[in-house]
Amino acid sequence: MTPAADALLTPDAAVSPAARDTAPSISTPPEPQDSAAAPQSYEDLASLTRPDFPLLAQTACLGEPLIYLDHAATSQKPRQVLEALQHYYSHDNANVHRGAHQLSARATEGFEGARGKVAAFVGAASAREIVYTRNASEAINLVARSWGEANLRSGDEVLLSVMEHHSNLVPWQLLAARTGCVLRHVGLTETGELDLADLRRQINERTRLVSLVQVSNTLGCLNPVAEVAPLAHAAGALLLVDACQSLPHLPVNVAQLGCDFLVGSSHKLCGPTGMGFLWAREELLEAIPPFLGGGEMIQDVYLDHSTWAELPHKFEAGTPAIGEAIGMGAALDYLQGLGLERIHAWEQRLTRQLFQRLQAIEGVRILGPTPEQQPDRGALAAFTVDGLHANDIAALLDSAGICIRSGHHCTQPLHRLYGIPGSARASLSFTTTPEEIDRFADELSGTIGFLREHS
Repeated sequence: MTPAADALLTPDAAVSPAARDTAPSISTPPEPQDSAAAPQSYEDLASLTRPDFPLLAQTACLGEPLIYLDHAATSQKPRQVLEALQHYYSHDNANVHRGAHQLSARATEGFEGARGKVAAFVGAASAREIVYTRNASEAINLVARSWGEANLRSGDEVLLSVMEHHSNLVPWQLLAARTGCVLRHVGLTETGELDLADLRRQINERTRLVSLVQVSNTLGCLNPVAEVAPLAHAAGALLLVDACQSLPHLPVNVAQLGCDFLVGSSHKLCGPTGMGFLWAREELLEAIPPFLGGGEMIQDVYLDHSTWAELPHKFEAGTPAIGEAIGMGAALDYLQGLGLERIHAWEQRLTRQLFQRLQAIEGVRILGPTPEQQPDRGALAAFTVDGLHANDIAALLDSAGICIRSGHHCTQPLHRLYGIPGSARASLSFTTTPEEIDRFADELSGTIGFLREHS
């Protein structure tokens, strides 16, 4: 085992109180498997799909092929999505729902057809349960404003976790300031996973909402949402799931998860930016007030009052992002055509390779569970290197044509618990090749040696 085999970073501060007495500050991941002994039966989705992604074919500086390992921040777009956007703006550009002419009819058909694709993608009972938003952040804000302000009072509790993205922290902080509700946070196990025992201890008769990420964008852990749902409901609480990092990588079905709200973002799904969605049970959407006021979301307007449009338009004020919705629909067609099970299987293989290569580099410490500890974990690895700054590592890798992320990844509280200012992160997709992972690891090893020599 190399010195990097102690590389799973898990400080006491990030461990839930019950686990802290017995957990070591750093747990040791399993010995990497011998690649020669590992199963070699897998479907190479990268070779199948890369011709569809024009951006990935470009050459970076110094003539090196561009390697994009920042898919958790935003995904690349296949030509099918680019063509759908081009076709809408070239042939069907018109406002939806309002016009009697043929352009408006075609735009509306594409716009609402995409809504049906989203509903099918997440297993919704009806397209009426899909509300278009600008992104997942706006979707969470919608729930906090419309449901939260209507239902939460001083002393009520919202249960989150320490691993949440800022988008699933800040809206609830703002709500707590307005209503007096109390925010509580579930801790982590020693392996960097959600501490389900801590969640059971914290949930109580005052809990009104549990809001959790399904796959952490930093730890990569897959949270047991289907186990959390009955715990929340038994306490009389609702469950919101941030599915931004899970929807592009594995099958997600709201009925099977048992959640009440779920949010997603188009740009993580190979679709355009500026488009996301909220799924919620129809009876919840019927019961809560609108989020924003204006055109489109009304039925009748008088000088002193208004009535609201039917679902889901009640929550969609103003002219929407029509082309982006159509582009998201094309992206979902693409992912459905590949199959989420196939995507997940290929990315599992890549994730194992990524961890094996990183674990072999001295001084690299990886956040979150290993693939051996959690086989279904996300296809990413956030890591630190002893004595080096993540930004320096990312900058030098970029000069070699390799794009990774560095910083706090919108999880500042989590990094603060780990006692680190930030981390570097390589995140994969079905377009990633094994050769790209090998070149990344080789360049990372050389970069570390260079920085240590010159620091």
